[in-house]
Amino acid sequence: MSRCAEAAAVAATAPGADVGSAGPRPPMVPRQASFFPPPVRNPFVHQTQMGRARLVQNFFLGIVLLPVRAFLVALTLLLAWPFAAILTACCPEKLTHPITGWRRKIAQPVLKFLGRVLFFSMGFIVSVKGKIASPMEAPIFVVAPHSTFFDGIACVVAGLPSMVSRNENVQAPLIGRLLRAVQPVLVSRVDPDSRKTTINEIIRRATSGGEWPQILVFPEGTCTNRSCLITFKPGAFIPGVPVQPVLLRYPNKLDTVTWTWQGYTFFQLCVLTWSQPFTKVEVEFMPVQVPSEEEKSDPVLFAGRVRNLMAEALGIPVTDHTYEDCRLMISAGQLTLPMEAGLVEFTKISRKLKLDWDGIRKHLDEYAAIASSSRGGRIGIQEFAEYLKLPVSDVLRQLFALFDRNHDGSIDFREYVIGLAVLCNPANTEDIIQVAFKLFDVDEDGYITEQEFSTILQAALGVPDLDVSGLFKEIAQGDSVSYEEFKSFALKHPEYAKIFTTYLDLQTCHVFSLPEKDQAPPLGASNKISPENHDESTSDKKDD
Repeated sequence: MSRCAEAAAVAATAPGADVGSAGPRPPMVPRQASFFPPPVRNPFVHQTQMGRARLVQNFFLGIVLLPVRAFLVALTLLLAWPFAAILTACCPEKLTHPITGWRRKIAQPVLKFLGRVLFFSMGFIVSVKGKIASPMEAPIFVVAPHSTFFDGIACVVAGLPSMVSRNENVQAPLIGRLLRAVQPVLVSRVDPDSRKTTINEIIRRATSGGEWPQILVFPEGTCTNRSCLITFKPGAFIPGVPVQPVLLRYPNKLDTVTWTWQGYTFFQLCVLTWSQPFTKVEVEFMPVQVPSEEEKSDPVLFAGRVRNLMAEALGIPVTDHTYEDCRLMISAGQLTLPMEAGLVEFTKISRKLKLDWDGIRKHLDEYAAIASSSRGGRIGIQEFAEYLKLPVSDVLRQLFALFDRNHDGSIDFREYVIGLAVLCNPANTEDIIQVAFKLFDVDEDGYITEQEFSTILQAALGVPDLDVSGLFKEIAQGDSVSYEEFKSFALKHPEYAKIFTTYLDLQTCHVFSLPEKDQAPPLGASNKISPENHDESTSDKKDD
């Protein structure tokens, strides 16, 4: 779509229309659909409201069951420790060769049995569906959804395959020795090359032809509330070997297992779960998925296909949330915003808009400065106008409507990030800023006076009596604005740059809509502008 057509489409919106229903909008283009909000608002929170009768029941059951189960769990762990010690004796923490021989033949079956006893003593009734693939058929298990520390049941059912774990975990007393018994792939937080090293180790083991145990991976990388499958990290799919998807379900009336970023703590979940007569869990081994040649060279494609198959079998949607969304969610809470305000589907936004973590985190600080005083942590038209230090006008309403992608009369953080990247930042190029500066510098002396600034901005916004003195003082360090001051302000405040370039676009549209003999030189060729002689309209909308 040409700039003129874009501006004309936006100008077709009804002047003065209410923000909640801003009239006809520019037609939806296919790529914009990819920025629709996810089907699940927040997969990282979980709260179970229990009635008084349920609380009383849990209390009395807990009095009996909790001490018995705590004793049985402790006893099982103590019985397992010597066998884990035998299996890992004289072995380094980071293995270079798989553990074989008599130690594995003796200790492995006992540890598998005690693993089942451990979860039975916690009250879990496990049902298994499907056939477990051999190491030659599928060197890697991918397990989802990952929602709790109890998901270790999958490891026990699968025959104690290796897992990916942090280095610190194997340092813990008792638990660390048991973890080492499954020959884990260890990840170091202090090693800058840890990610590369981990992937190389996974590839080495997965392509060993059955020499190493199978590897079990939770590709989501963090716990969710099982309402969807979030982005699968590509680590398990990089080796390009067949994988076996494993589904986890907890079909219980009362959910006492879900462990998310906002919800029950580790201790609370243990108490609640161990106070139940029993807790059902289903582990389903799906058919092995073999990558195509294209998927072998593109692990993200392979991961996406496997995720879609698992989501379809579970009957839940997929979203593009990741662990980075959790970090943004926590940051939003620290900025006194609702925690879900930080959720933007980081993978999708960063990939499509070429944004990194630092950039989005910086936008969150900016958003909080605007939205912290509003209800629900969302930006309304009044907060938007106050932030820009401009009155609510037709042009401002239409600019607001371009941010408000779901037309609900407010801007959330996700819409704010998309709006800045898609609508504003493309306008903030050096060439555009130079042309905008020339537009304001009517007398061509290299400086913009308050009168020049006021004249153009009044025309651009369609407000003849607009007072711009406060805004001018923010830009100027003296009585006038130099190019460097103007450029610095435009780069820091892309919303204003969009208003400036909107005016430029409309000027250009007006010129090129005239008969050929009446056309003036292009706008960039002359800075002698009479804005009051041109139509007033709104901003163009870039294709996403």
